[in-house]
Amino acid sequence: MHDENSELGEEVTDLDEVSDEPESVPEDAPTVSLRDRATGVIPLGASTGSKRPSVLYGRDDADAPTHFVRAFGCRVVDDLGDTYIDCTMALGTVALGYAEPNVTRAVMQAVGEGNVCGLSDAREVEIAERLCEVIPCAETVQFLKTGAEAVAAAVRIARTYTNRDVVVGSGYFGWLDWSQNAAGVPEGVRRDFVSVPFDDVEALDRAATEAGSRLAAIVIEPVVEKLPSERWIAKARRLCKELDAVLIFDEVKTGFRLRTGGYQELSGVQPDLAAFGKAMSNGFPLSAVVGHKSVMDAARKTWISSTLASEGTALAACGAVLDWHHQAEVCESLWSTGKELREAVTAAISASGLEGVTVDGIDPMWLIRFDDETRQTRFLELAARHGVLFKRGAYNYAALAHDEDVIRDVEAAASAACVDLRDEERDA
Repeated sequence: MHDENSELGEEVTDLDEVSDEPESVPEDAPTVSLRDRATGVIPLGASTGSKRPSVLYGRDDADAPTHFVRAFGCRVVDDLGDTYIDCTMALGTVALGYAEPNVTRAVMQAVGEGNVCGLSDAREVEIAERLCEVIPCAETVQFLKTGAEAVAAAVRIARTYTNRDVVVGSGYFGWLDWSQNAAGVPEGVRRDFVSVPFDDVEALDRAATEAGSRLAAIVIEPVVEKLPSERWIAKARRLCKELDAVLIFDEVKTGFRLRTGGYQELSGVQPDLAAFGKAMSNGFPLSAVVGHKSVMDAARKTWISSTLASEGTALAACGAVLDWHHQAEVCESLWSTGKELREAVTAAISASGLEGVTVDGIDPMWLIRFDDETRQTRFLELAARHGVLFKRGAYNYAALAHDEDVIRDVEAAASAACVDLRDEERDA
């Protein structure tokens, strides 16, 4: 399975000039972590909130890396020159592997041609057409840069289309105001978004029914640590039909991973609109709102505009990803590789006798769950010490770069970390 994918990568295009091997860290590289410097100039210590040490590991002073200087395949090199196998894969944005040669070549070509100007990039049309071929609900496409932008744009289109304001949602849709209950979000904005628990059919029915003729959309993150029940998705689809509302799937994590066309391709249930991002461009900043033309045309009546939405390098990266998905069974490999990773970590936990820890989720997107946050943080520190980066909470992501040798190394590191944690707890 893994060897076949490697060979196909060479068939797509020959990139002898692009090396998969890590470069040595320069002699003048910093000898201390960048963590303290970052906290002095970046309010949270990281511009991406999910990359803060407290989110990655459980506390700000965790004994684990915070900054990288190079990423290749499924490995990252930190600012101290240490190399780790990565199971976070850039929070799910990388499914092929870091610096994947085909993606790199396409991006470098786009750079050389001038990646942006005052006109739309010609690639925008081509990539939109190709997305319409592989995503079931896609008849038209609008590009943006982040998943949060894409879902927010889908909601604005739905509100414009229905001329209504209330949105019922289940999942995490990013940091923007419309779905957040964070400090700084006006109370008036909060009133128009109703959150319901994942896979809670009764709560969904109640919230949608109460909104009634004010319901603009139901927006669902299809996978939240597990696949949804058929009843849950069917209820959402039926409620939208009965109430003349728009069904939106947030496929930012599930697209190009569960299937190329996301959960909707896996389940056969089509939303009216969907948001894609992350693995769609293997780590380059690109997202898209896609959907039925009758609904998407409402975008003409509102205002959605981002200067760099059709910037060329990310579109080129997406084109290379689409090539991969056309010529190889990428998603099938992500399922099988994820299964092997889950089984390896589960075996390591079982062999160690460590209690209070389980491996959950689905194969392409799995998580290690501890009964205690402090124990989880310590495990993540110990795993990093043994050369593997795991994610606190959801999710660890499978990538094509996780080959058989890597999976064995992941199991060994997980085993060593579990034994270390077990022994520390016994000695305490």
